[in-house]
Amino acid sequence: MSDSGLSLDAGALVEDPYPFYERLRSEAPVWRLPGTDVFMVSTWDLIAETVGRVEAFSNHFRHTLFTQDDGTVGVLAFGEGAPDVFAGADPPAHTAHRRVFFPELVRTKMETLEADVTALADALLDPIVAAGGGDAAADLANLLPIRIMAERVMGLHDADPDQTRRWVFAGSRFMGGRLRLDEMGPVGEEAAGMASWITAQLDDALASSGSGDVLHAAATGVRDGVLTHDEAAFTLMVLLGAGGETTTSLIGNAIRILAERAELQDALRADPARVPAFVEEALRFESPFRFHPRTARGPAELGGVGIPDGALVMLLWGSANRDPSVFDRADHVVLDRPNAQLHLAFGRGIHHCVGAPLARLEARVVLTRLLERTARFSLDPDRPPRWTDSLWLRRHDTLPIEAVPG
Repeated sequence: MSDSGLSLDAGALVEDPYPFYERLRSEAPVWRLPGTDVFMVSTWDLIAETVGRVEAFSNHFRHTLFTQDDGTVGVLAFGEGAPDVFAGADPPAHTAHRRVFFPELVRTKMETLEADVTALADALLDPIVAAGGGDAAADLANLLPIRIMAERVMGLHDADPDQTRRWVFAGSRFMGGRLRLDEMGPVGEEAAGMASWITAQLDDALASSGSGDVLHAAATGVRDGVLTHDEAAFTLMVLLGAGGETTTSLIGNAIRILAERAELQDALRADPARVPAFVEEALRFESPFRFHPRTARGPAELGGVGIPDGALVMLLWGSANRDPSVFDRADHVVLDRPNAQLHLAFGRGIHHCVGAPLARLEARVVLTRLLERTARFSLDPDRPPRWTDSLWLRRHDTLPIEAVPG
Protein backbone atom coordinates (compact mmCIF):
# COMPACT_ATOMS: atom_id res chain seq x y z
CA MET A 1 0.00 0.00 0.00
CA SER A 2 1.19 3.57 -0.62
CA ASP A 3 -1.24 5.54 1.58
CA SER A 4 0.15 4.39 4.93
CA GLY A 5 1.90 7.68 5.66
CA LEU A 6 5.29 6.06 5.28
CA SER A 7 8.11 7.86 3.52
CA LEU A 8 11.64 6.75 2.75
CA ASP A 9 14.53 8.78 4.18
CA ALA A 10 17.43 7.21 2.31
CA GLY A 11 20.12 8.85 4.43
CA ALA A 12 18.58 7.60 7.66
CA LEU A 13 18.19 4.16 6.11
CA VAL A 14 21.94 3.99 5.53
CA GLU A 15 22.75 4.72 9.16
CA ASP A 16 19.99 2.78 10.91
CA PRO A 17 17.35 1.03 8.79
CA TYR A 18 15.68 -0.86 11.61
CA PRO A 19 13.06 1.68 12.77
CA PHE A 20 11.86 1.98 9.17
CA TYR A 21 11.80 -1.81 8.80
CA GLU A 22 9.72 -2.08 11.97
CA ARG A 23 7.15 0.36 10.58
CA LEU A 24 7.02 -1.52 7.28
CA ARG A 25 6.38 -4.84 9.00
CA SER A 26 3.58 -3.45 11.16
CA GLU A 27 1.96 -0.95 8.76
CA ALA A 28 2.67 -2.07 5.20
CA PRO A 29 4.45 -5.45 4.82
CA VAL A 30 4.30 -4.99 1.03
CA TRP A 31 4.88 -1.27 0.53
CA ARG A 32 4.87 0.58 -2.78
CA LEU A 33 7.45 3.35 -2.90
CA PRO A 34 5.33 6.39 -3.82
CA GLY A 35 5.43 7.36 -7.48
CA THR A 36 7.23 4.16 -8.55
CA ASP A 37 6.67 0.52 -9.39
CA VAL A 38 8.98 -0.49 -6.52
CA PHE A 39 7.57 -2.75 -3.81
CA MET A 40 9.37 -3.45 -0.54
CA VAL A 41 8.61 -6.78 1.15
CA SER A 42 9.56 -6.74 4.82
CA THR A 43 8.19 -9.72 6.78
CA TRP A 44 9.83 -13.13 7.02
CA ASP A 45 6.73 -15.02 5.90
CA LEU A 46 6.07 -12.90 2.82
CA ILE A 47 9.71 -12.97 1.74
CA ALA A 48 9.76 -16.76 2.12
CA GLU A 49 6.59 -16.91 0.01
CA THR A 50 8.08 -14.66 -2.68
CA VAL A 51 11.27 -16.66 -3.16
CA GLY A 52 9.18 -19.81 -3.55
CA ARG A 53 7.07 -18.27 -6.33
CA VAL A 54 9.73 -18.39 -9.03
CA GLU A 55 7.08 -18.45 -11.75
CA ALA A 56 5.71 -15.09 -10.54
CA PHE A 57 8.88 -13.32 -9.41
CA SER A 58 11.95 -13.64 -11.62
CA ASN A 59 15.53 -13.32 -10.41
CA HIS A 60 16.50 -11.39 -13.54
CA PHE A 61 18.05 -8.03 -12.68
CA ARG A 62 16.06 -5.39 -14.58
CA HIS A 63 16.31 -2.34 -12.32
CA THR A 64 18.62 -0.32 -10.17
CA LEU A 65 17.89 2.44 -7.70
CA PHE A 66 19.29 5.95 -7.85
CA THR A 67 18.99 9.19 -5.88
CA GLN A 68 17.06 11.99 -7.53
CA ASP A 69 18.07 15.64 -7.32
CA ASP A 70 15.51 16.26 -4.55
CA GLY A 71 17.00 13.42 -2.47
CA THR A 72 14.20 10.94 -3.08
CA VAL A 73 14.79 7.45 -4.43
CA GLY A 74 14.08 6.69 -8.09
CA VAL A 75 14.19 3.46 -10.07
CA LEU A 76 16.00 2.98 -13.36
CA ALA A 77 14.71 0.14 -15.53
CA PHE A 78 17.38 -1.06 -17.93
CA GLY A 79 15.55 -3.98 -19.53
CA GLU A 80 17.61 -6.56 -21.38
CA GLY A 81 21.22 -5.81 -20.60
CA ALA A 82 23.89 -8.07 -19.16
CA PRO A 83 23.44 -11.84 -19.43
CA ASP A 84 21.07 -13.52 -16.98
CA VAL A 85 23.50 -15.81 -15.22
CA PHE A 86 23.78 -17.68 -11.94
CA ALA A 87 22.28 -15.45 -9.22
CA GLY A 88 20.39 -13.50 -11.87
CA ALA A 89 19.09 -16.53 -13.77
CA ASP A 90 15.88 -18.51 -13.46
CA PRO A 91 15.36 -22.26 -13.93
CA PRO A 92 16.29 -24.17 -15.99
CA ALA A 93 19.33 -21.97 -16.78
CA HIS A 94 20.01 -21.31 -13.10
CA THR A 95 20.04 -25.04 -12.35
CA ALA A 96 22.54 -25.68 -15.13
CA HIS A 97 24.79 -22.80 -14.07
CA ARG A 98 24.78 -23.96 -10.45
CA ARG A 99 25.91 -27.43 -11.51
CA VAL A 100 28.88 -25.90 -13.33
CA PHE A 101 30.18 -23.96 -10.34
CA PHE A 102 28.85 -25.62 -7.18
CA PRO A 103 31.55 -28.34 -6.88
CA GLU A 104 34.42 -25.85 -7.22
CA LEU A 105 32.89 -23.34 -4.83
CA VAL A 106 31.89 -25.75 -2.11
CA ARG A 107 32.79 -29.42 -2.27
CA THR A 108 36.34 -29.16 -3.58
CA LYS A 109 37.61 -25.98 -1.97
CA MET A 110 36.30 -26.05 1.59
CA GLU A 111 38.62 -28.89 2.59
CA THR A 112 41.76 -27.02 1.56
CA LEU A 113 41.04 -23.35 2.25
CA GLU A 114 41.24 -23.03 6.03
CA ALA A 115 45.04 -22.93 6.16
CA ASP A 116 45.14 -20.22 3.46
CA VAL A 117 42.49 -18.14 5.24
CA THR A 118 44.30 -18.47 8.57
CA ALA A 119 47.65 -17.43 7.08
CA LEU A 120 46.18 -14.35 5.40
CA ALA A 121 44.14 -13.43 8.48
CA ASP A 122 47.28 -13.52 10.63
CA ALA A 123 49.27 -11.48 8.10
CA LEU A 124 46.58 -8.78 8.09
CA LEU A 125 46.17 -8.88 11.89
CA ASP A 126 49.92 -8.55 12.57
CA PRO A 127 50.12 -4.75 12.11
CA ILE A 128 46.78 -4.14 13.83
CA VAL A 129 47.79 -6.09 16.94
CA ALA A 130 51.31 -4.64 16.97
CA ALA A 131 49.98 -1.06 16.76
CA GLY A 132 47.32 -1.59 19.42
CA GLY A 133 44.55 -1.10 16.91
CA GLY A 134 43.73 -0.05 13.40
CA ASP A 135 40.97 0.08 10.85
CA ALA A 136 39.35 -3.35 11.01
CA ALA A 137 37.34 -2.64 7.86
CA ALA A 138 39.90 -1.12 5.50
CA ASP A 139 42.85 -3.20 6.75
CA LEU A 140 41.17 -6.55 7.39
CA ALA A 141 37.51 -7.17 6.56
CA ASN A 142 37.58 -5.42 3.18
CA LEU A 143 40.79 -7.15 2.08
CA LEU A 144 40.71 -10.82 3.04
CA PRO A 145 37.53 -12.11 1.32
CA ILE A 146 38.25 -10.61 -2.10
CA ARG A 147 41.80 -11.95 -2.07
CA ILE A 148 40.73 -15.43 -1.02
CA MET A 149 37.96 -15.47 -3.62
CA ALA A 150 40.14 -14.20 -6.47
CA GLU A 151 43.34 -16.10 -5.78
CA ARG A 152 42.38 -19.29 -3.96
CA VAL A 153 38.82 -20.08 -5.02
CA MET A 154 38.55 -18.67 -8.52
CA GLY A 155 42.17 -19.24 -9.57
CA LEU A 156 42.58 -15.79 -11.13
CA HIS A 157 46.21 -14.92 -11.76
CA ASP A 158 48.08 -11.62 -11.63
CA ALA A 159 45.36 -10.17 -9.41
CA ASP A 160 46.12 -6.71 -8.03
CA PRO A 161 44.25 -6.74 -4.69
CA ASP A 162 43.71 -2.98 -4.62
CA GLN A 163 42.45 -2.81 -8.20
CA THR A 164 40.22 -5.84 -7.73
CA ARG A 165 38.68 -4.29 -4.62
CA ARG A 166 38.07 -0.99 -6.46
CA TRP A 167 36.27 -2.83 -9.28
CA VAL A 168 34.11 -4.82 -6.87
CA PHE A 169 33.22 -1.83 -4.71
CA ALA A 170 32.42 0.27 -7.81
CA GLY A 171 29.93 -2.37 -8.89
CA SER A 172 28.33 -2.23 -5.47
CA ARG A 173 28.14 1.56 -5.58
CA PHE A 174 26.40 1.36 -8.96
CA MET A 175 23.70 -0.90 -7.46
CA GLY A 176 23.57 0.88 -4.10
CA GLY A 177 20.88 3.45 -4.85
CA ARG A 178 22.82 6.45 -3.56
CA LEU A 179 24.22 7.78 -6.84
CA ARG A 180 22.60 10.47 -8.94
CA LEU A 181 21.96 9.64 -12.57
CA ASP A 182 24.90 11.76 -13.73
CA GLU A 183 27.19 9.81 -11.37
CA MET A 184 26.09 6.36 -12.51
CA GLY A 185 27.83 6.42 -15.88
CA PRO A 186 31.39 6.99 -14.56
CA VAL A 187 30.92 4.50 -11.70
CA GLY A 188 29.49 1.90 -14.08
CA GLU A 189 32.44 2.37 -16.41
CA GLU A 190 34.84 1.89 -13.49
CA ALA A 191 33.13 -1.37 -12.51
CA ALA A 192 33.10 -2.55 -16.14
CA GLY A 193 36.87 -2.18 -16.20
CA MET A 194 36.99 -5.64 -14.67
CA ALA A 195 35.50 -7.16 -17.84
CA SER A 196 38.59 -7.11 -20.04
CA TRP A 197 40.76 -8.60 -17.28
CA ILE A 198 38.26 -11.36 -16.53
CA THR A 199 37.80 -12.10 -20.24
CA ALA A 200 41.55 -12.48 -20.71
CA GLN A 201 41.65 -14.88 -17.75
CA LEU A 202 38.83 -16.93 -19.24
CA ASP A 203 40.54 -17.07 -22.64
CA ASP A 204 43.72 -18.35 -20.99
CA ALA A 205 41.71 -21.04 -19.19
CA LEU A 206 40.00 -22.06 -22.43
CA ALA A 207 43.42 -22.49 -24.02
CA SER A 208 44.66 -24.72 -21.20
CA SER A 209 43.66 -28.04 -19.69
CA GLY A 210 43.67 -26.89 -16.06
CA SER A 211 41.07 -27.74 -13.43
CA GLY A 212 40.33 -27.43 -9.74
CA ASP A 213 39.12 -23.84 -9.54
CA VAL A 214 36.15 -21.69 -10.53
CA LEU A 215 37.92 -20.16 -13.53
CA HIS A 216 38.50 -23.55 -15.16
CA ALA A 217 34.98 -24.67 -14.19
CA ALA A 218 33.72 -21.70 -16.23
CA ALA A 219 35.92 -22.73 -19.15
CA THR A 220 34.51 -26.25 -18.95
CA GLY A 221 30.99 -24.79 -18.98
CA VAL A 222 31.81 -22.96 -22.23
CA ARG A 223 33.31 -26.07 -23.84
CA ASP A 224 30.27 -28.14 -22.84
CA GLY A 225 27.85 -25.58 -24.24
CA VAL A 226 26.24 -24.82 -20.89
CA LEU A 227 27.49 -21.22 -20.99
CA THR A 228 28.32 -18.85 -23.81
CA HIS A 229 31.65 -17.06 -23.63
CA ASP A 230 29.93 -13.83 -22.52
CA GLU A 231 27.84 -15.65 -19.93
CA ALA A 232 30.92 -17.31 -18.45
CA ALA A 233 32.84 -14.03 -18.23
CA PHE A 234 29.92 -12.21 -16.65
CA THR A 235 29.36 -15.04 -14.16
CA LEU A 236 32.99 -14.79 -13.05
CA MET A 237 32.52 -11.05 -12.46
CA VAL A 238 29.34 -11.68 -10.46
CA LEU A 239 30.94 -14.41 -8.35
CA LEU A 240 33.98 -12.27 -7.54
CA GLY A 241 31.77 -9.38 -6.48
CA ALA A 242 29.29 -11.42 -4.48
CA GLY A 243 31.98 -13.58 -2.89
CA GLY A 244 33.83 -10.48 -1.77
CA GLU A 245 30.97 -8.26 -0.68
CA THR A 246 29.01 -10.74 1.42
CA THR A 247 31.97 -11.67 3.56
CA THR A 248 33.55 -8.21 3.84
CA SER A 249 30.23 -7.03 5.27
CA LEU A 250 29.85 -10.05 7.55
CA ILE A 251 33.36 -9.83 9.02
CA GLY A 252 33.21 -6.09 9.59
CA ASN A 253 29.75 -6.23 11.16
CA ALA A 254 30.76 -9.11 13.42
CA ILE A 255 33.89 -7.31 14.62
CA ARG A 256 31.87 -4.18 15.40
CA ILE A 257 29.27 -6.18 17.34
CA LEU A 258 32.03 -7.75 19.43
CA ALA A 259 33.86 -4.46 19.89
CA GLU A 260 30.69 -3.05 21.46
CA ARG A 261 30.18 -6.06 23.77
CA ALA A 262 33.12 -6.97 26.00
CA GLU A 263 31.11 -9.67 27.75
CA LEU A 264 30.44 -11.39 24.44
CA GLN A 265 34.15 -11.33 23.62
CA ASP A 266 34.86 -12.94 26.99
CA ALA A 267 32.27 -15.67 26.37
CA LEU A 268 33.79 -16.56 23.00
CA ARG A 269 37.38 -16.48 24.28
CA ALA A 270 36.35 -18.85 27.05
CA ASP A 271 34.65 -21.20 24.58
CA PRO A 272 35.86 -20.71 20.98
CA ALA A 273 33.59 -23.55 19.84
CA ARG A 274 30.73 -21.03 20.08
CA VAL A 275 32.19 -18.74 17.40
CA PRO A 276 30.18 -20.42 14.60
CA ALA A 277 26.98 -19.77 16.56
CA PHE A 278 27.97 -16.13 16.91
CA VAL A 279 28.60 -15.92 13.15
CA GLU A 280 25.01 -17.03 12.52
CA GLU A 281 23.69 -14.43 14.93
CA ALA A 282 25.83 -11.72 13.32
CA LEU A 283 24.40 -12.70 9.94
CA ARG A 284 20.88 -12.35 11.32
CA PHE A 285 21.45 -9.20 13.35
CA GLU A 286 23.29 -7.24 10.61
CA SER A 287 22.52 -8.91 7.28
CA PRO A 288 25.36 -8.20 4.79
CA PHE A 289 22.89 -7.42 1.98
CA ARG A 290 19.92 -5.30 3.01
CA PHE A 291 17.87 -6.63 0.09
CA HIS A 292 17.94 -8.46 -3.22
CA PRO A 293 15.66 -7.72 -6.15
CA ARG A 294 13.04 -9.73 -7.97
CA THR A 295 11.14 -8.72 -11.11
CA ALA A 296 7.42 -9.42 -11.47
CA ARG A 297 6.85 -11.74 -14.45
CA GLY A 298 3.29 -10.49 -14.87
CA PRO A 299 0.53 -9.00 -12.76
CA ALA A 300 0.73 -10.64 -9.34
CA GLU A 301 -0.64 -10.37 -5.82
CA LEU A 302 1.43 -10.54 -2.67
CA GLY A 303 0.16 -9.99 0.84
CA GLY A 304 -3.07 -8.54 -0.54
CA VAL A 305 -1.22 -5.97 -2.66
CA GLY A 306 -1.41 -5.94 -6.45
CA ILE A 307 1.95 -5.84 -8.22
CA PRO A 308 2.10 -4.86 -11.91
CA ASP A 309 4.06 -6.65 -14.60
CA GLY A 310 7.74 -5.71 -14.62
CA ALA A 311 7.74 -4.14 -11.16
CA LEU A 312 10.81 -4.22 -8.93
CA VAL A 313 10.18 -6.29 -5.80
CA MET A 314 12.75 -5.73 -3.06
CA LEU A 315 13.17 -8.59 -0.58
CA LEU A 316 14.38 -6.90 2.62
CA TRP A 317 16.52 -9.61 4.21
CA GLY A 318 17.58 -7.18 6.95
CA SER A 319 13.97 -6.63 7.95
CA ALA A 320 12.97 -10.30 7.83
CA ASN A 321 15.90 -11.16 10.06
CA ARG A 322 14.58 -8.77 12.73
CA ASP A 323 10.98 -10.00 12.43
CA PRO A 324 9.77 -10.57 16.03
CA SER A 325 7.17 -13.08 14.86
CA VAL A 326 10.06 -15.41 14.03
CA PHE A 327 12.94 -14.31 16.29
CA ASP A 328 12.47 -13.70 20.00
CA ARG A 329 14.26 -10.53 21.20
CA ALA A 330 14.91 -9.80 17.54
CA ASP A 331 16.74 -6.51 18.19
CA HIS A 332 19.23 -8.12 20.59
CA VAL A 333 22.31 -10.24 19.98
CA VAL A 334 21.53 -13.67 21.43
CA LEU A 335 24.36 -16.18 21.35
CA ASP A 336 23.24 -19.75 20.66
CA ARG A 337 19.82 -18.59 19.40
CA PRO A 338 17.80 -21.84 19.01
CA ASN A 339 16.32 -20.97 15.60
CA ALA A 340 19.27 -19.06 14.17
CA GLN A 341 19.20 -21.29 11.08
CA LEU A 342 16.02 -19.51 9.97
CA HIS A 343 17.83 -16.27 9.12
CA LEU A 344 17.71 -15.19 5.48
CA ALA A 345 21.10 -13.50 5.23
CA PHE A 346 22.16 -15.92 2.47
CA GLY A 347 18.76 -15.88 0.78
CA ARG A 348 16.42 -18.83 0.63
CA GLY A 349 15.23 -21.48 -1.77
CA ILE A 350 16.91 -22.22 -5.09
CA HIS A 351 18.94 -19.01 -4.88
CA HIS A 352 20.40 -19.69 -1.44
CA CYS A 353 23.98 -18.38 -1.69
CA VAL A 354 26.31 -21.07 -3.04
CA GLY A 355 29.23 -19.33 -1.32
CA ALA A 356 27.68 -19.44 2.16
CA PRO A 357 30.09 -22.14 3.45
CA LEU A 358 33.04 -20.00 2.32
CA ALA A 359 31.68 -16.89 4.05
CA ARG A 360 31.13 -18.84 7.25
CA LEU A 361 34.64 -20.30 7.09
CA GLU A 362 36.31 -16.95 6.55
CA ALA A 363 34.32 -15.23 9.29
CA ARG A 364 34.96 -18.05 11.78
CA VAL A 365 38.70 -18.01 11.13
CA VAL A 366 39.12 -14.23 11.26
CA LEU A 367 37.06 -13.85 14.43
CA THR A 368 38.77 -16.77 16.14
CA ARG A 369 42.25 -15.40 15.40
CA LEU A 370 41.26 -11.87 16.44
CA LEU A 371 39.94 -13.16 19.75
CA GLU A 372 42.96 -15.39 20.31
CA ARG A 373 45.44 -12.62 19.57
CA THR A 374 43.84 -9.94 21.75
CA ALA A 375 42.93 -9.64 25.40
CA ARG A 376 40.19 -7.20 24.37
CA PHE A 377 39.30 -4.79 21.61
CA SER A 378 36.85 -1.93 21.41
CA LEU A 379 35.73 0.86 19.12
CA ASP A 380 38.06 3.84 18.90
CA PRO A 381 36.20 6.55 20.88
CA ASP A 382 37.71 9.31 18.75
CA ARG A 383 36.89 7.77 15.36
CA PRO A 384 33.40 6.27 15.09
CA PRO A 385 32.70 3.62 12.44
CA ARG A 386 31.37 4.82 9.09
CA TRP A 387 28.79 2.90 7.07
CA THR A 388 29.08 2.48 3.32
CA ASP A 389 26.63 4.88 1.70
CA SER A 390 24.37 2.22 0.19
CA LEU A 391 20.77 1.09 0.31
CA TRP A 392 21.90 -2.36 -0.83
CA LEU A 393 24.82 -3.25 1.43
CA ARG A 394 25.25 -3.14 5.19
CA ARG A 395 29.02 -2.73 5.25
CA HIS A 396 31.54 -0.54 7.05
CA ASP A 397 33.83 1.73 5.04
CA THR A 398 35.86 2.37 8.18
CA LEU A 399 35.89 0.55 11.51
CA PRO A 400 38.65 1.92 13.77
CA ILE A 401 39.31 -0.25 16.82
CA GLU A 402 41.66 -0.20 19.78
CA ALA A 403 43.19 -3.56 20.70
CA VAL A 404 45.13 -4.93 23.65
CA PRO A 405 47.37 -7.81 22.57
CA GLY A 406 46.66 -11.16 24.18
